[in-house]
Amino acid sequence: MGAQQRVFKQKIRSTQSLRKIFKAMELIAASRIQKAIARSQAASPYANALTRAVSAVASESNVDHVLTSEPDHVTRAAVLVIGPDRGFAGAYSANLIRESEELVRLLKQEGKEVALYTVGGKAESYYTFRDRPIVEAWTGFSENPTAEDARKIGEALLKAFETDAGDGGVQEIYMVFTRFVSSVKHDPEYRRLLPLEVVDADEATTSGSTGGGGSDAGTMPLYEFEPSAEAVLDALLPRYIDSRILSALLSASASEQASRQAAMKTATDNADDLIKTYTRLANSARQAEITQELTEIVGGADALAASAAGD
Repeated sequence: MGAQQRVFKQKIRSTQSLRKIFKAMELIAASRIQKAIARSQAASPYANALTRAVSAVASESNVDHVLTSEPDHVTRAAVLVIGPDRGFAGAYSANLIRESEELVRLLKQEGKEVALYTVGGKAESYYTFRDRPIVEAWTGFSENPTAEDARKIGEALLKAFETDAGDGGVQEIYMVFTRFVSSVKHDPEYRRLLPLEVVDADEATTSGSTGGGGSDAGTMPLYEFEPSAEAVLDALLPRYIDSRILSALLSASASEQASRQAAMKTATDNADDLIKTYTRLANSARQAEITQELTEIVGGADALAASAAGD
């Protein structure tokens, strides 16, 4: 019985040590999540406005630009998977990988070859373990991405997009990331990054009209480009790519911190339950040990009394 009691006490100490780690990680994630949310929300308006601006310029200029033209036949597409560098985030990584695998399956069904690009150690290790070739991988900044990180990724993707498919380039670019909705809701999704889906001129004009000051909502704006519409697109589109990637990185960072906080909260609660269970079992083992000792003492006393009476 004494050995069994020691086993339960050892389990209690081990679980208490793990609980301290889980609680510390929960507090760290809670302290980082608000900053991550603020950065994600601050980047979204710029990215959305830049997307509308590029779409409007492309639709009004009628320029056949390489980044906005739909190819006749797509044979090769790039998929950028934005995942975490660390674990302890519940089902965050698994849900993201499941979404990326679904996108890869759909692209292959359309007869397209897929070139994988990954952000974060978890996505890289997943595909490396399965001997899936990765064109390029970036790690070390999933929790705190910067504009410089987004620029490096954007340059690599643009270089692949501007390269002919026969020479290892791609004709489409998709990115898979986790969109932050709230602290308890974050959904993995994929979006096409290039070619840019250009809105119709009428739609862009109507959405940009406010109707104030007596202006006619149906009036078409006039655009003048200096030096040329193609030069303007050449300058705007790289910034558009970087902004969309940065927005996705920041949204994924906020989702990662929220998932880790929830996962560590659950782990801490489970550790508390385990400690209570092991404490109850240790007390039961101690009571059983005491009962056995008392039984042995009483049995010995009875045996001595019987022996004395026989003499």
